[in-house]
Amino acid sequence: MPVSPDSGDTAWLLVSAALVLLMIPGLALFYGGMVRIKSTLNMLMMTFAALAVVSAIWVTYGYSLAFGPDAGAGLIGDLSLAGMAGIGPDAVTGSVPTLVFAAFQMMFAIITAALLSGAIADRAKFGTWVLFVAIWVTLVYAPIAHWVFTPDGWIAHHLRILDLAGGTVVEINSGASGLALAIVLGPRLGFRSDPMRPHSLPLVVLGAGLLWFGWFGFNAGSALAADGSAALAFFNTQVSGAAGIAGWLLVERLRDGHATTLGAASGAVAGLVAITPACGSVNPVCALLIGLAAGALCGYAVGLKHRLGLDDSLDVAGVHGVGGFLGTVLIGLLATATATGGPRGLLFGGGFSLLGRQALAAVTVALFSFAATWLIATALNRTAGFRVSPEHEHGGLDLAVHGESAYDLGVTGAHSGHPTRPAPRAEPVEA
Repeated sequence: MPVSPDSGDTAWLLVSAALVLLMIPGLALFYGGMVRIKSTLNMLMMTFAALAVVSAIWVTYGYSLAFGPDAGAGLIGDLSLAGMAGIGPDAVTGSVPTLVFAAFQMMFAIITAALLSGAIADRAKFGTWVLFVAIWVTLVYAPIAHWVFTPDGWIAHHLRILDLAGGTVVEINSGASGLALAIVLGPRLGFRSDPMRPHSLPLVVLGAGLLWFGWFGFNAGSALAADGSAALAFFNTQVSGAAGIAGWLLVERLRDGHATTLGAASGAVAGLVAITPACGSVNPVCALLIGLAAGALCGYAVGLKHRLGLDDSLDVAGVHGVGGFLGTVLIGLLATATATGGPRGLLFGGGFSLLGRQALAAVTVALFSFAATWLIATALNRTAGFRVSPEHEHGGLDLAVHGESAYDLGVTGAHSGHPTRPAPRAEPVEA
């Protein structure tokens, strides 16, 4: 007898998928405000290109690789679901239609790929970026999603970690991959000598707000049901994001003597990143501590890139990598039986077993993501070329690559806003 989906769970997951989709333009604004004015549109375009490429791949074969029947050893799914074969409107996964579950997971894949663009802002060839996203989501994202999110995946089956919303699949994966990309492409021209300040902090704050709003669907939607688990994840998400602001600003105040708007936005994201794996495993007080710790640690970590000479442009590794690693490992300390219904962390009498498994999963995903991404990026850099010319990088990618600019600051008169008449092309101005 066919299983009927639960209407409440289905409605909640549909809303959650839409909320995660909203994170993509939110990320575009967040990143777009953080770069210099001359490459604003390029940053937005890299995010939206990821949306287009990953959506197409997810339908054709990506979902099957990530969530299809295991092809062996818990490493990857087979291609039996390619083209969404056999998945009609009546197919059910858990208590929701499979198409709704597949759409929700597609949004996860899109936002994870889009996150990587921040590590190589201002200097990547757009065409090579599009090709990279297609290869990366196939060879890196899909296998890790299979490892963690499916019962047959080797991490889920053997390590039995707690990771409700993707601390490993999304956060550690994007952080380690972003670091590899930054190393392969090298630092921007003027790195360490040019301050390279964000051109629009209002855009950054708006983007952070949209990310925060969408994160409720990201985390609470991962419960896959409209129930108490979703409620706990929702509450913990808010608490940790708020605490992340406090942690980051505290570091700034002690280190730099002042708290900044950029720090507040970044701290919120750090707190949200760290609670992503733990939102369904800890109580609200522990969520507060996780957010506070993430804000402080990530705030400190991003300050190291100039000392180390690693130009992770928009701090993908420093926020998503460090925050995701922290949140994943802290589950081993702070998980409570009342939240998980089972495993407890070390500080709640659970011993070292869960802590060891969480740490092993975090390290394994980080190493695989870094190595695989480094190989992909190096191969593309040596063949197609991944970095733009110094002339285009100096002048800005908006005009050089896209033939347009984010702000027609020097154009006035009747035709300045006409949608069919482009502004006169001028020499790009260094922002």
